[in-house]
Amino acid sequence: MKLYKTKEGILIEKENNTYLFKEQDWDTFINDDNLLEKVEALIQILQKSAPVNLSDILAPIQNQELWACGVTYLRSKVGRQEESKAAGGSDFYAKVYDAERPEVFFKATAHRVVGTGDKVNIRKDSVWDVPEPELTLVVTSSGKIVGYTIGNDMSSRSIEGENPLYLPQAKTYDGCAALGPCVFVTDQPIDLNSTIQLEIKRDQKIIFEGNITLNQMKRSPEELVSFVYRECSFPKGCLIMTGTGIVPGSDFTLQSKDEIKIIIDNIGTLLNTVR
Repeated sequence: MKLYKTKEGILIEKENNTYLFKEQDWDTFINDDNLLEKVEALIQILQKSAPVNLSDILAPIQNQELWACGVTYLRSKVGRQEESKAAGGSDFYAKVYDAERPEVFFKATAHRVVGTGDKVNIRKDSVWDVPEPELTLVVTSSGKIVGYTIGNDMSSRSIEGENPLYLPQAKTYDGCAALGPCVFVTDQPIDLNSTIQLEIKRDQKIIFEGNITLNQMKRSPEELVSFVYRECSFPKGCLIMTGTGIVPGSDFTLQSKDEIKIIIDNIGTLLNTVR
């Protein structure tokens, strides 16, 4: 089952049928430990509606905070070591990959996040920029994972590589993240055999593509949630990016007008263009 935040309300999609729940506050709706049961009950009383209109879809975030986790895949560890070697910070990434405590950091609030079809941004003071395709958890204020979406954690690798202490500048700025297109709600944890795919086009030609399965992630979704929530409260819930396993090499950087497509099995496709 999929939930879309739209301009007219919350659109529910199940088995190729759609149902529109109008005039509903996204925060109240999504921050519910019994979200699946609530949506199932709504389907019984709502009339079927028109299919999803991509131009009406908004990012599935309102007053939630967006957090992110780093170095959760081996390829991410290697990539971070490469970018920070000259600054003497490469050992930090090896240590955090093997440590009990994961890397978690604040990413953005809603006004710095865009939805599918919208434009992400690269910093003007950065010369090496990449998208990071990530499974993103939708978590209630109690810490329960109630859904999954796709995230693009835009990253300025030249800034982070210059000094690991510059991570907030490398990660948090206007247009620094994309989420969507929907929230996938299921009665089972997401299948860790699911694949994440990344495709980047420039002038209609594919210039980078890669894929990885979720089971290559070293840490479980529940473990990542437990650390984010350890000393932080989230009255409206939280979205948590779980890290990337697809890292373009040092010879690649994004440019304006590049098209970024991220696909995760069962969730859908997140499509953005670089501003």
